[in-house]
Amino acid sequence: MKSLCLPATLDALEEIGKYIVEAAKNADLDAKAAYGLRLAVDEIATNIITHGYKEAGKIGDVAVSGVLTDSSLTIVLEDTGIPFDPMSHNLPGDDYLSLPLEERPIGGLGIFLVLKGVHAFNYEHVDGRNRNIFVMNRPVGTPE
Repeated sequence: MKSLCLPATLDALEEIGKYIVEAAKNADLDAKAAYGLRLAVDEIATNIITHGYKEAGKIGDVAVSGVLTDSSLTIVLEDTGIPFDPMSHNLPGDDYLSLPLEERPIGGLGIFLVLKGVHAFNYEHVDGRNRNIFVMNRPVGTPE
């Protein structure tokens, strides 16, 4: 799949979303899986743009790439914003959404939704670049 590189502004979210919708379609993901992937990528992309760049006073790009295999679709967001590992913070438990609003801890809902929306998620910081990696399993018997 062709990669996409966009200025790290909130305006980029629309193009990133279109890329994800097309990738999900190419992977034959059903509507629920496609929605979960788009929500997950949108959440992380928004965090990159808002916290990794804007609030840090930095300017840069967000790169989006996809790899389609017989068994999975992998989406990678790369940036040079402030390093942030979403998995390094306390994450809400599975019962988070069933708690009354006043009992829910503040923070972590976005990452919770990311983890619920994809089959696998990983973060790595390599050579000054943040990589957020989202993996969706393809339906069984789907040709590449």
